[in-house]
Amino acid sequence: MKLGILIAKNKLTLIGCILGALIGYFYATIYGCEDGCIIRSNPLIMTGYGLLLGGLFFNIIETELNKRKSRTK
Repeated sequence: MKLGILIAKNKLTLIGCILGALIGYFYATIYGCEDGCIIRSNPLIMTGYGLLLGGLFFNIIETELNKRKSRTK
């Protein structure tokens, strides 16, 4: 029950994490360099960075949307 509430409250952040992870993985597999690049050459590392950045970006958006909703009430 508590997990369902947590997911419902942070739905947009979780969507951002998933999208960021997918974008990071596909970026590493399609555009990642073959040699010499520690970060971009490993899809697992880029997936983690994408997950983190996507979650942070969508969390900022979610926070601003919640602030606007609370102001209008």
